[in-house]
Amino acid sequence: MYRFSIEGEEWILRFSPKVLIEADEKQAILMSLLQIGNTLADFSHGNGFIMFTKKIGAIVFDVERIPSFILTVSNIVPEENWYVQDKNSFKPNN
Repeated sequence: MYRFSIEGEEWILRFSPKVLIEADEKQAILMSLLQIGNTLADFSHGNGFIMFTKKIGAIVFDVERIPSFILTVSNIVPEENWYVQDKNSFKPNN
């Protein structure tokens, strides 16, 4: 769990127990969140968003604002598991 502050709001970043990643990857996620900064304030309680990174993949966040500002990394999907729609079918994203 990490604590960080953006625009005067204290946030908590936590990771779902099913997300198994190294400490350096967790730190990279935190640094990415600091880059998007005050846009976190635009998300209301119960919303979610996805951040795409080359190193880690698609990072799925759940947003809680009650009782605290909490972001939970609920899943990470590596790029080799991404599929994109091409006309009427889906194909791997490689």
